[in-house]
Amino acid sequence: MGYPSSISDHADSADAQLRKGFGPRVRKLHARIGKAHHKAEGMAFSRSLLQGEATPIQIAGLMRALLPAYSLLEDEAPTLASALGAESIPWSALARRSALEHDIAALSSIDPTPLSAAGVIWHEHLKTLVRQAPHRLMAHVYVRYGGDLSGGQQLAEKANAIISREGLSPLSFWSFEQEVPKLKQALHDGFEDMDLSEAEEEELLQEAEVAFGETQRLLAELADLH
Repeated sequence: MGYPSSISDHADSADAQLRKGFGPRVRKLHARIGKAHHKAEGMAFSRSLLQGEATPIQIAGLMRALLPAYSLLEDEAPTLASALGAESIPWSALARRSALEHDIAALSSIDPTPLSAAGVIWHEHLKTLVRQAPHRLMAHVYVRYGGDLSGGQQLAEKANAIISREGLSPLSFWSFEQEVPKLKQALHDGFEDMDLSEAEEEELLQEAEVAFGETQRLLAELADLH
């Protein structure tokens, strides 16, 4: 069986237009994380989800593993971003914590999953960045929320189809109340607004690759969850 095309290769007209208008920093971020993005999509759990073959317990495990990191980002990143000059990021519209809490409760009938070791490592790393390198923390903001607004929209369709077979309600995690293209543009604008030195911008780009590594560790863990 052939695998479906990478979701990162697809974009609707609004996405395509948005890419044409990328600012210099966002353009650099995309160039830096492109290979890592494709690698993540090629991992076993990603492939099974894209094919509609992931299991409900894997999806529940994903939601449960994401909550601590998103909670930390939403507690800490807005203030830190503002201090860096990014005051216009629409945090309340982007926030995923309440959606994750809703989904975890809705998936409570699915068997418990072990504490995510990958999630713990990621969360501890984020706590270190809050204290030592807020500009690096912003790379995780970009990778996570940017991903939720992009490929996550296609993943939502697959995940919801899987859990609907169990008679469960659609997930809220990838559902945004505001228009996705507008949220993407606002997120990108915030990143262009950050006042970073040349060295700090390079560290932001480096950390974006690290953020994808954290995602890959979690995806590998989920592939073994049965």
